Amino acid sequence: MNASTDLLVDAFGRIRESVEDAVTGLEPDELGTRPDDDANSIGWLVWHLTRIQDDHLAGVAGTEQIWTADGWYDRFGLPFSPDDTGYGHSGKEVAAVRDLTAELLMDYHGAVHDNTVQYLAGVDDKDMKRVVDRAWTPPVTLGVRLISVIADDLQHAGQAAYVRGLLGR
Repeated sequence: MNASTDLLVDAFGRIRESVEDAVTGLEPDELGTRPDDDANSIGWLVWHLTRIQDDHLAGVAGTEQIWTADGWYDRFGLPFSPDDTGYGHSGKEVAAVRDLTAELLMDYHGAVHDNTVQYLAGVDDKDMKRVVDRAWTPPVTLGVRLISVIADDLQHAGQAAYVRGLLGR
C-alpha cells in the first residue's frame, strides 16, 4: 500500500469503530427504535451505510457485492430486493428494518470492511484518477468515490451514535 491507501484504510477503520460503538450491547428492539416516524433507527443506519459501502466498492472493483455473494441478503431477511441499499427509503421502509441483532450488523459490516481493505491493498495512486462513473459532471474518479463513501458512512455512523445517546446508552 501507499500513503493514499493507508489513509483510506484508516478512515474505513474509523467507520468500523464507530459502527461497533453504535451497536454493541444493544438489543433488537433498541436497534429498531426511531426517535419519531420520520427518523432512522440505529439498525437501519448501520445496515444502510454498510450496504452503500458494499455496493460502491463492488462497483469500482467490478465484483459482486458481499450482500449477495456471501448470503447476507438471506440472513437479514429484509423485505427488499437484493440490490436495495436503502437510498431514498420512506419511513415505512425504514420501519421494516427491525429484529436485527448487533452481532448480525457487526458481522456484515466486518465482512464489507475486510473486503474494502483487501481491495485497497491492490490500489495505487494512479488508480485514484481512474474514472469510475461518467453519470456526473465532472465524471467521478475512484478517489472521489472512495471519499464520498467515507463521508456518507461517517455521517450515518454519527447519526446512529446520536440515536443511541437518545436511548441513554
